[in-house]
Amino acid sequence: MTPDRADYRRVWLTFVRNALVREMTFRGNFLINLVTRAFWFAAQITLFEIIFRNVPEINGWTREQYFAFMATGMLINAFVEAFFMPNCANFSELIRTGNLDFVLLKPIDTQFLVSCEKVELAMINQMLFALGFLSYALYGIGEPITLLQVLAYVVYVIVGVAFFYSLMISLAATSILFGRNQGLYDFWFYITVFARYPRSIWNGTDPNRLEAGELLQGAFTWVVPILLVVTVPATVIAKSFDSWQLPLIGLCASLAGLVASRFIFNWSLRHYRSASS
Repeated sequence: MTPDRADYRRVWLTFVRNALVREMTFRGNFLINLVTRAFWFAAQITLFEIIFRNVPEINGWTREQYFAFMATGMLINAFVEAFFMPNCANFSELIRTGNLDFVLLKPIDTQFLVSCEKVELAMINQMLFALGFLSYALYGIGEPITLLQVLAYVVYVIVGVAFFYSLMISLAATSILFGRNQGLYDFWFYITVFARYPRSIWNGTDPNRLEAGELLQGAFTWVVPILLVVTVPATVIAKSFDSWQLPLIGLCASLAGLVASRFIFNWSLRHYRSASS
């Protein structure tokens, strides 16, 4: 019998319930995670508050607009780290211990099980902080926000999460070929650090020559559009686009990433040699 959407929903809710039971079993660890995240959140805000005391804007982003950008990045990362990162990080362990054999035997999609089994509930704290911070930033901007902007923002936050997920699950799938891919996870963290800053940060200062920042901007806009993941939704809600070219590129890149990651995951599974072989 092929599982339907209701079956997937029940399985996912079971994962969430198990995560809640696990967190409540180790309440001290849960509270430490909450405090750590709150400290990191406060440190980020304090750093840029100090910066904006000395400059009126950063390459076209005012204090409130940049705070909206930061809140958007925190929100997207919170979703990724809550629902996908623990699972992708654990994939190599499933292979090493042979537990992937048991996952493959279950009558439900393997990528769904690998991607969704663990939920980091402590990240809910960061989601709430990010939404509160975003509200503060938008209030400071003082511009009316239309329903279309809100809907577009929600869509592009989902697009950003989907792009990060596709990149992460693709790197996780390589564990089947390499056995251990810690270096590739480091690569993921190194490359996604570019998404922490607006795309305009990398604009060149000399129009007569091509600078290193412009090379990076081009590579991470047109080849691997990391720079669009946070910049697009933040611009949608806090500023305005002169052209919808970049949002369209971000949407297409996310859809292409999901398709490619599905192909990479299934291709990798076909090369998996079970623990009993």
